[in-house]
Amino acid sequence: MDADALQKLIHLLQATDDPLIQEQALITLSNSAAFSINQDIIRNLDGLSVIGGMLSDCIPKVKEKALNALNNLSMNIKNQEEIQVYITQVCRNVESAPLNSDLQLAGLRLLTNMSVTSNYHHKMLNSIPCFLHLLSEGTERTQVQVLKVLVNLSANPATTRHLLRAEVPSLLLLFDNCINRDILLRALAFAANLKKNMNNEDGTMIQAQYSKDSIFFTLCRDSTPFAQKLASLLHHPDTEVKEQVVRILTQ
Repeated sequence: MDADALQKLIHLLQATDDPLIQEQALITLSNSAAFSINQDIIRNLDGLSVIGGMLSDCIPKVKEKALNALNNLSMNIKNQEEIQVYITQVCRNVESAPLNSDLQLAGLRLLTNMSVTSNYHHKMLNSIPCFLHLLSEGTERTQVQVLKVLVNLSANPATTRHLLRAEVPSLLLLFDNCINRDILLRALAFAANLKKNMNNEDGTMIQAQYSKDSIFFTLCRDSTPFAQKLASLLHHPDTEVKEQVVRILTQ
């Protein structure tokens, strides 16, 4: 699509209250944003703020399509600088959306892109309990998507204490030979990142600040069950799984 057609779509979004028209316009913008040249054009036409404004819409399908469009647009660094103002709203949408819904998954996909660098991690810290709840209660599709966000966050040493303090009693269940490979690999990467960052803290972690249900206790303080899980995973048939286990054991 050329700039004129994209501008007409953006103006249409601003002018209509019809959710069906809004959905179709957002789908078209989302498809257009798959091409890098259009990502710049849409930003220059102030399309990001128009699409971002749809995140407060009361109709879930409209919000979902807006998130999908922003997700494609977020592949562009300059666009991320503008989209980051909506991260708090996106986190709220993820928290309030029905469990495992397309709306929730669309929000998690956008947060995955926005967390690839550490620039905006601080805007997601308050949602860590929500992410871990989804990890415990979600379907495999939801678990994979939320783990992508958690792996990105755990790669940043500045988020380590926030993650270790969080409570998720069922975390050990993810480190099992029968778990979906995509989930297992990401859970191991998450644990490996935390162990690495924690070891770089030079022993300054104060155990008293962590509860018995915290990730800290699961991975570090009361680590015998976790160590047993890792020992079992050394016999996993998948090479990548075994490599991640070795990475944790050699931290």
